[in-house]
Amino acid sequence: AKKFMKDQEDNGSEQLREINISKEMVLDKLSGLKTDKSPGPDGLHPRVLKEVATEIVDGMSIIFQTSVDTGKVPNDWKIANVTPLFKKGGRENRENYRPVSLMSVVGKILECSVLEHFQG
Repeated sequence: AKKFMKDQEDNGSEQLREINISKEMVLDKLSGLKTDKSPGPDGLHPRVLKEVATEIVDGMSIIFQTSVDTGKVPNDWKIANVTPLFKKGGRENRENYRPVSLMSVVGKILECSVLEHFQG
């Protein structure tokens, strides 16, 4: 079992190394952010990221590429604030709520970029 897991880890790292995170891709993701969405635990609001996209795209591209190359993601991007969202019925019944996870917008941009590579 350990050998199988080792082989799987090596294969995943190799696939990640093939991903190129371009400035254009990051700028496209930043420009497409929905400004009415909530920020994640890091407090970075999508509206602010969208407004400063051209100023931060170089640095973000480098950080994203480094993350992909090393296979490491900052711990802050792995944290989510879970909030109960009311569905319908009586508000006093906890079964009438569903959990919503608010994650880092920056982390989600990286996630979408990697996913796009594998899907496209």
